[in-house]
Amino acid sequence: MSPVAIDMFNKTFLRNFLGELPLAAELDWTLRQKNRARKDHFNLGRLQKSLPGAVAKAAAFARSAQPGKKILFFATLHYWIEQSAYISLLLAGLGHKVTLMTLPYSEWHKRMDKLTQRQRNFHTRDALAALNPLVTHVSLLDLKPASVLPAQLRADVEEISLWDAQYTLMREEVNVNDSSDRAVYDLRLERNTFAALAALRWMQVNQPEVVLVPNGLILEMGIVFRVARYLGIPATTFEFNDQREQIWLAQNSSIMRMDTDYLVKARCGLPITDAMYERLADLENARRGAKVWGKSKRLWQYVSSQGGEETRKSLGLDHRPVVMLAANVLGDSLTLGRNIFAKSMTEWMTRTVQFFANRPEVQLVIRVHPGEKLVPKARSMAQVVREALPNLPAHIHLIGALDKVNTYDLIEIADLGLAYTTTVGLETAMNGLPVIVCGDTHYRKRGFTIDPDSWDEYFAALEKVLGDLPAHRLSQEQIAAAWNYGYRYFFEYPRPFPWRLMNFWDDLNVWPLEKALGAEGMAEFGDTYRFLVGEPFAWKD
Repeated sequence: MSPVAIDMFNKTFLRNFLGELPLAAELDWTLRQKNRARKDHFNLGRLQKSLPGAVAKAAAFARSAQPGKKILFFATLHYWIEQSAYISLLLAGLGHKVTLMTLPYSEWHKRMDKLTQRQRNFHTRDALAALNPLVTHVSLLDLKPASVLPAQLRADVEEISLWDAQYTLMREEVNVNDSSDRAVYDLRLERNTFAALAALRWMQVNQPEVVLVPNGLILEMGIVFRVARYLGIPATTFEFNDQREQIWLAQNSSIMRMDTDYLVKARCGLPITDAMYERLADLENARRGAKVWGKSKRLWQYVSSQGGEETRKSLGLDHRPVVMLAANVLGDSLTLGRNIFAKSMTEWMTRTVQFFANRPEVQLVIRVHPGEKLVPKARSMAQVVREALPNLPAHIHLIGALDKVNTYDLIEIADLGLAYTTTVGLETAMNGLPVIVCGDTHYRKRGFTIDPDSWDEYFAALEKVLGDLPAHRLSQEQIAAAWNYGYRYFFEYPRPFPWRLMNFWDDLNVWPLEKALGAEGMAEFGDTYRFLVGEPFAWKD
């Protein structure tokens, strides 16, 4: 062991030893750390300074509010805790009795020494102290866990811990015989088990009426959601898209599952107007043109449309039919747990390209997701393709994340689309093309896609469609259904909400707490506030 490694080991050993000593962490925090500028990544200093004024604003509304529901709000990681503190105040201002339960982790995939972890716990306690008496704050780390974890929750913990490892490693293959992979999985299993036991006992004793949790799929956020559902407690999960003043909400399911059944039932039977059609077309044209749209700064493409024929020429495509396979980013939480007949998206990609290797009569174009450039540590789908076919046939074209090709130009020249869960599959159907969907995505089985449930059905569908491509182009009714669903998904599924997670402090400047609780905020966001605490979804035409 090198001298540097020995020094690090000794420091960690000492900090773990001090973290175990009664009152050692408390004394160190009180005498040395409390009033120092924090150099730790886990820093709630800005929140701590802003809360007293925010609490005073919320209290003025709470005094005249009708009594509401008993809510447990769980948050971990410092940025979720910042936003959740303000959402808790907002709900308290509406009359709800809120308990904010925090888990002061900054690194979900790294084991932190016990002294540092306890000091983060004290920092969180001090930062959130001003919430009282409007909001009760408890730390998950301070709770007494249940003694026994029911079998169903044990299975949940194992499933979520595997997803956590995939999410952390940004690949689907987790090798428990590999020491580094095993370390990530074991840490997540340990932390998730404790979270399940602690949350279970707290909910059994305190019996909240609603549990509110971000994401609801991975990490301890997924665990707390599963515990609530095990106990039959209504739970709301939420996430954010690229637009300001919008939130994704799900009741009694993880928002990352994108369950839109209720949306389809309530809205897709209604016609869309010309104005609705034009609004959706405007969004699609912005994406095609690599332009931002609405209240967003996100680019969905990094190169504007060059036109289908120009793209065909630049890729060296000829007159043979074109099949476009649109990939997802490996490890994205929108893809976890979405397998139907394939064990993984990697297996689906592998078997698909091997199938087309023997079909030179068609041209396969594989579009690696442009989002891969934002997560360089993720295993690229391009690597998956090259491992499946080390010598790529001339009729198979691989377009990397950084390649200057517009996905919408590919849709224009394609005859068939293949998708796992990416929204590109929906947009391909909106252009009248047959789409075979192989992952459990929200637009599957909505009447405008081909949806195999087994490998046999998948390969049979490929043979059938490739045998007569013109006959499988979508009917006008199917295209209309795809546009109807697209409008509902892009414009009605997101709900208005004042503060996103990212750029939270900027949003708070636009919508300070008193404005969000005032007449303007209630007119704009009041329905969403009610949906957050489990009230039924309603619609405004």
